[in-house]
Amino acid sequence: MRNFGKNLYLYILTDSGLSKGRSNEEIVIAAIAGGADVIQLRGKDYTGRQLLSEAFKLKAIIKDKGVPLIINDRVDVAIASDSDGVHLGQDDLPYKYARKMLGDERIIGITVHNLKEALEAQEDGADYIGVSSIFPTATKPDAIPLEGLEILTEIKKNVSIPVVAIGGIKEDNARLVGRAGADCIAIISAVVSAPDVKEAARKLKEQFMIGRKERR
Repeated sequence: MRNFGKNLYLYILTDSGLSKGRSNEEIVIAAIAGGADVIQLRGKDYTGRQLLSEAFKLKAIIKDKGVPLIINDRVDVAIASDSDGVHLGQDDLPYKYARKMLGDERIIGITVHNLKEALEAQEDGADYIGVSSIFPTATKPDAIPLEGLEILTEIKKNVSIPVVAIGGIKEDNARLVGRAGADCIAIISAVVSAPDVKEAARKLKEQFMIGRKERR
């Protein structure tokens, strides 16, 4: 696969703790119906066995939809489930070892917090970077928000790989993120916790795309 970035604008991360009793499958089906282009399976409290089981369920749902499935943190689960890739944080397995395990065909995304980390991720060979945290967010209470949108814009100007913005992005600020230079937005609570997941995804993507057009 390894073609992250082309026509990928809305990246949805699962979180069973925020889904109000709905399964990951229900959330993903509705999110894709609303325009989600990428799905990340995120289960910080899952055992490896549980995460693998969820990965198989989501793979079955999206296999014919052309939507990549990315596994958060766990390279072993990405391989075992034959998912499309993995997303790694700064404290996770280093890129070169993850790439050795995953082979050349799977996507690897890296979370970055500043330009230095962004340039390092690009040099290592990352397929995309996730710039975090754009705004304050309850899903990552320890994350220190970036200084507005300036760092996002700075990173975008200095890297050639796709830039995914994450952290506190909602319908009322998605347009600003698009205008600041992001290629894609990653969303958790604003979609996963929404009463109408499909509509929330649709509106977020719509606002982000308006912002992208405004920066041209």
